Amino acid sequence: MAAVRDALVYVYAGFAVLSPVTFALVYFAALWRTGDRKRSVRTAMDITTAFLIGAVAALINSLTKSRFGLWLILLAMLVGGGLMGGAQARLRGEVDIPRLARAVWRISFLVLSVLYIVLIIAYLIAFISSRG
Repeated sequence: MAAVRDALVYVYAGFAVLSPVTFALVYFAALWRTGDRKRSVRTAMDITTAFLIGAVAALINSLTKSRFGLWLILLAMLVGGGLMGGAQARLRGEVDIPRLARAVWRISFLVLSVLYIVLIIAYLIAFISSRG
C-alpha cells in the first residue's frame, strides 16, 4: 500500500511542478473530447488549480523555510470565500454555495498562477545567488 501512496505522491508532484504542462494536457484532452474551447479552458483551470496549490505551497515553504504555505493558501481561499459570500448575501439576500465555490476556485487559479511565476523567479534568483 505504501508503494501506491508513494507513486501517487510522485505523480502529483510531477504535475504540480509542471503546472503549465498540466494545463495544456488537460486543455487539449478536454478539447479533443468535447470540441468546446470555452469548456475545455474551464476544465483545465479547475484541474490545474489543485496542482497549483501544492506547487505554490512548496515554493512558499522553500523560500521562507517554513511549513505554513498550504495553510496560508487555504486561509486566503476561505477569507476570499467569506468576503464574496457576504457580498453575495447583501446583493441577493442568499448565498449560492456552488457558484461561490466555483468563483473562489477560479479566482484562486488566477492568483496562484501569478504567484507561481513570481515565486519560481524568486526561487531561481535565491538559488543562483546562494551558488555564487
